[in-house]
Amino acid sequence: MGLVMLGNCGGATGQAASGESDTADSAAIAPTDSTAAEDIRFDADSAYSYVATQVSFGPRVPGSESHAKTSAWLERELRRHGAEVTLQHAKLKAFDGTELPMTNIMGSYKPDKSDRLLLLAHYDTRPWADQDATAANRKKAIDGANDGASGVGVLLETARMLGAAQPDKGIDILFVDCEDYGTEGDDESWAMGARYFAAHPIKPGYKPSRAILLDMVGGIGAEFPAEYLSRSNAPEIDDAIRSAAARAGHSAKFPRKIGGAITDDHVELIKAGIPAIDIIDYRGGFCPTWHTMDDNMDNIDKETLRAVGETLFEYLRKN
Repeated sequence: MGLVMLGNCGGATGQAASGESDTADSAAIAPTDSTAAEDIRFDADSAYSYVATQVSFGPRVPGSESHAKTSAWLERELRRHGAEVTLQHAKLKAFDGTELPMTNIMGSYKPDKSDRLLLLAHYDTRPWADQDATAANRKKAIDGANDGASGVGVLLETARMLGAAQPDKGIDILFVDCEDYGTEGDDESWAMGARYFAAHPIKPGYKPSRAILLDMVGGIGAEFPAEYLSRSNAPEIDDAIRSAAARAGHSAKFPRKIGGAITDDHVELIKAGIPAIDIIDYRGGFCPTWHTMDDNMDNIDKETLRAVGETLFEYLRKN
């Protein structure tokens, strides 16, 4: 992932080619039938398992067998949790001329609602461990346990809860592709799937009213200060997330301070006029495992996943 001046641990933007699509209200989440709201809890073990399953497929580099298996699995899981699934396909050209097959995967809850909240995370992985301390590792693809799989794991567990709670609000979960196939110094080489998504509505007229991106949300010792561009463009969403974190008992993980300016998938949404924030690990520098072979399951912390997942669900309950 690339940077914007102050940035750390983020992704950037890229170029898109032709593609095609297959085929909220603000009220608090209200369960139906006999399901009690207090019985619907974020399960950190479940989120961790979702992360581990992705890693078990191997590096999810676009065009690889591991990537294809992962995208098919993500579609099945969203359907299993009661979402209406829409796929968006395209062929995108990377900075080095490589043609990447892209599949964005969106699961929708209450698709009839016109007001939409978009939750997203990228599921592809970095093709090269270019930041690894060992030179021999720098041409190897990473596991992407934190950088990619952690955000997806939290959102899959969120999908499970949404399927159980059946909230009376429009929520979309997007697993965006082709984020991490970029090169440093070229902001236009990153977040290709998000750029395509923003420029080509996945459904006719689709435009969410707000969006929350999760990126690197499972690392040991992670903290999530306000990302600068998020705070500048959507302070009300950032405030609401920090208030939700405090109510959920996780204010230490979500300090009320400004972090770096990070180019990531949310920037493409902001460019399209969609208020968006990025919940991303920022510790005054690059994440310790960022683009290295150490981005593996040994460095995933269930308690970090729990903090992010419980904060997000508390936000969904009250906003």
